[in-house]
Amino acid sequence: MIQSSPISKLILFASVFAFVVGAVHAADQQAKPKKKRRPPNPAMKSIADDPNLPRVLLIGDSISIGYTVPVRQLLAGKANVHRPPANCGPTTRGLESIDAWLGDGRWDVIHFNWGLHDLKYMGPTGRNLADPDTSDSHQQVPIEQYEANLRKLVERMQRTDATLIWCSTTPVPKGAKGRVVGDAAKYNEVAAKIAKESGIAVDDLYGFARPRLAEIQMPANVHFTPSGSKELAKQVVASINAALKSR
Repeated sequence: MIQSSPISKLILFASVFAFVVGAVHAADQQAKPKKKRRPPNPAMKSIADDPNLPRVLLIGDSISIGYTVPVRQLLAGKANVHRPPANCGPTTRGLESIDAWLGDGRWDVIHFNWGLHDLKYMGPTGRNLADPDTSDSHQQVPIEQYEANLRKLVERMQRTDATLIWCSTTPVPKGAKGRVVGDAAKYNEVAAKIAKESGIAVDDLYGFARPRLAEIQMPANVHFTPSGSKELAKQVVASINAALKSR
């Protein structure tokens, strides 16, 4: 009988071990359910322009993302409604990205907002939505810097010759994480001053939403229900229609 050498036994053992490990890994992978890919947000869909219609640009955070599609539906056949394919976040992100968002095309109306991301609190290591009551948390963009940033953004957008509409920041409800009730009004006051000095129309979405928050906004959350976003869209469309008529 031919005896196996130690090296042959070692090779055989390694082969068997690799096979077993591979089989266990394959079984484990089969046992794990595959994560479903989230379908793309229709608000981010690229729009093919009708050259006979005016062009409208919506700039804003997730609140504006929520009302983008219903605004498009309400303005179908009246305007081409675009938005950047992103959450436009705080004014700091706006300054970084505004040239790309505006692009080289002509805009008739730009409806814009920054605020909820500026006034939210961050932790010392960049932790999002930190507790405002802790000594080491801070607002992402303090109100003085917010004013300076917004002035620069308005000046840049005015160079497009579009009719500008400032959209006031919607209210922060009680219990919303990482934000303070009443801060939206403070930031809106600064923005309203800039709008008045610059001759910009104001879409008072804050005033529109505030009396009906219990009906249209999520509990303890700055975001709105789907039906609430549709209500916001009606107000946004009214302001855009007024701007289009004035051109």
